[in-house]
Amino acid sequence: MSTHHADGSATVLRDDGVLVDVPADAVAAGGWRVLRPGQRVTVERAPGGAVTAVRRPV
Repeated sequence: MSTHHADGSATVLRDDGVLVDVPADAVAAGGWRVLRPGQRVTVERAPGGAVTAVRRPV
């Protein structure tokens, strides 16, 4: 995770260096209250590419 925003959304940094904006509902769908900078996460996407959830990595 790169940045957590006041509105509940976040920006995550993928392993390949690409930043991905994550909406607040996708952060909440993963069960997070707050993401910490440097937190490793798994990003789930819908078939169209929209981020649907940010989960703990397995």
